[in-house]
Amino acid sequence: MNKNKLNKIVRNIFIKHGLKTNHAKISSNYIVQAELVGAPSHGLARLKMYCNRIKKKLINPQPKIKIKHISKSISYIDANNAIGFVAADIGIKKAIDSAKKTGIGLVGIKNSGHYGLSSFYAEQAVKNKLTALCFTNAPPAIAPHGAKKSLFGTNPICFGTPSGSKIPFILDTSVSMINRGKIRVAARQGSSIPENVALDKFGKPTTNAKKALEGVQLPIASFRGSGLAWMVDILSGVITGGNHAGKVKDPFDDFSGPQNIGHLFIVMKPNIFVGNSYNKRIKKNIRTVKKLPKIKGIKEILFPGQSKYKRYINNLNKDISIPKNILRDLKELAS
Repeated sequence: MNKNKLNKIVRNIFIKHGLKTNHAKISSNYIVQAELVGAPSHGLARLKMYCNRIKKKLINPQPKIKIKHISKSISYIDANNAIGFVAADIGIKKAIDSAKKTGIGLVGIKNSGHYGLSSFYAEQAVKNKLTALCFTNAPPAIAPHGAKKSLFGTNPICFGTPSGSKIPFILDTSVSMINRGKIRVAARQGSSIPENVALDKFGKPTTNAKKALEGVQLPIASFRGSGLAWMVDILSGVITGGNHAGKVKDPFDDFSGPQNIGHLFIVMKPNIFVGNSYNKRIKKNIRTVKKLPKIKGIKEILFPGQSKYKRYINNLNKDISIPKNILRDLKELAS
């Protein structure tokens, strides 16, 4: 389906479910963008979930978002259970504005929800020639090191900075071996997941997506990944006033209340210390890495964000392929 046609359909679905027109536009743009960068687990596959939570009054379609200005550089946002895309979009724009004026912007957000790909927000900062760190927490999926029960989310860590070229340096990574969205997509399609990424509820390794959702996901780098998940839980949950320590509700399965996810955005001018030499320094840094001897089968050493950018450019003028089950969801939600 043509991306513009799809965007209009998704936008109208959100409007039908009560979102303000500008909020529906923000949300539909992010969902279609996820499809274009090759991340369908964060795109149309989640549309029905957002709409279900709106219907059950767990996402507020008409939020009264409050922004508290703590200083010229720091803001605190109560999103009033708005859809996560809108809360985060307001938050990153506020952080960008503060960073432009003072050199650094710090924004904490509470009472939000799932906001899609963290890279969306880092990219906005980079387009404004700024560096960004983005943190958000998620429902329990990873067991703390030494525990046999999941508690931490797959809590992504995202960093973005100008690369000195048109392609931004964007590292957006889950602290689990595989993001939960991919497991959900596999479960819906009846396909398997890779080995060594999850355990079933009995603690046995599994490639069955449904059993993985009932069990535990494995963190990257053993106890180190578990520690990073804990760090993000503190940054985006404890510090912001959002839910934490396993209290973030699963958006697909838990309808007992709003998610109250927290987000934390840190944005700064990359030249704040080194002045006009930043571009020269970052180009040299990337060039040095790319010139290293390559292992067999590798044509080019890529920096984070390059592959995603290539996928986006390749997909920009192509129709978006939509699985049959997602097409059924679209027709059902639009009717």
